[in-house]
Amino acid sequence: MAAPIRIGTCSWADESLTRYFYPPAVKGAEERLRYYADRFDTVEANSTYYRLPDEEMVRRWHERTPEDFVMHVKAFGVMTRHPVKLEQLPPDLREGAPVDERGRIDRPPREFRAEVFRRFHEALEPLRQNKKLGGILMQLPPYVVFKPASLEYLEWAQERLGGDEMLVEFRHASWLDEENRLETLAFLERNHMSYVIVDAPRMQARNVSPTVVATTTPTAYVRYHGRNAETWNKRVRSAAERFDYLYSEDELGEWVAPLAELSGQADTVYAMFNNNGRSSTPQGDIAQAPVNAQMLRGLLERKGLPVTPAPASA
Repeated sequence: MAAPIRIGTCSWADESLTRYFYPPAVKGAEERLRYYADRFDTVEANSTYYRLPDEEMVRRWHERTPEDFVMHVKAFGVMTRHPVKLEQLPPDLREGAPVDERGRIDRPPREFRAEVFRRFHEALEPLRQNKKLGGILMQLPPYVVFKPASLEYLEWAQERLGGDEMLVEFRHASWLDEENRLETLAFLERNHMSYVIVDAPRMQARNVSPTVVATTTPTAYVRYHGRNAETWNKRVRSAAERFDYLYSEDELGEWVAPLAELSGQADTVYAMFNNNGRSSTPQGDIAQAPVNAQMLRGLLERKGLPVTPAPASA
């Protein structure tokens, strides 16, 4: 039996959504999440990449979403070895934290990272307890390349997640090039880590992971970053500029067959849109991610694929 395909966006609070997706009457964090959850049944929480979540905030996420809602949570930058400024840490972790000349956390010891993982894990208990927690997105930075030390770190990190599903996204081509692809996927499968498929600019660059359609666990997970090659490596002020791209119907149509294939292999398929800019249309400015998410839903429904139904108020 084909697995259901669940479609959502990689945030519900990006500026493009708050300005162009929500009606003017929908204001504040609570109203926006409820409005979003009336139209989609899954989302990524990405604020947790910038700050550690706290349990009270996560409890509010649970209270504002329906029973069958699934929320994936992006790992805090320290957990994925990204540069994190000292002020992004909780105040009690800042004292004695190793920093570089730019005030960023610099090669902290494992004990420090373990404490960050512990707090992250504990904060998600309201979602976990109410069966709304999807996976933990471990998006590795482009300077983390395929090598034994990187594999060992993923194993160590998975232990710190305490049984939560790890979604692993690579940002360096070495993981999925012809030399290492089979070994990478075998490693993920052996360790029950879910591989994240990406749709990204079609360009030859080491910091662009090729699109490889595969599964390593019963979860199939696709993230759509847009195909803006011009901004991918440009120094920009925000992620919205880097992922500024509106997919056409033809481009999303390329994904109908792969998603059908994944639906036949997995227990659940997630299609998540991370193109978080805005586009101007004759009808006015639009938020790219939710528009493309709804566009993909329509394409899959017309092909008779098992897309989870949009909530009644959509």
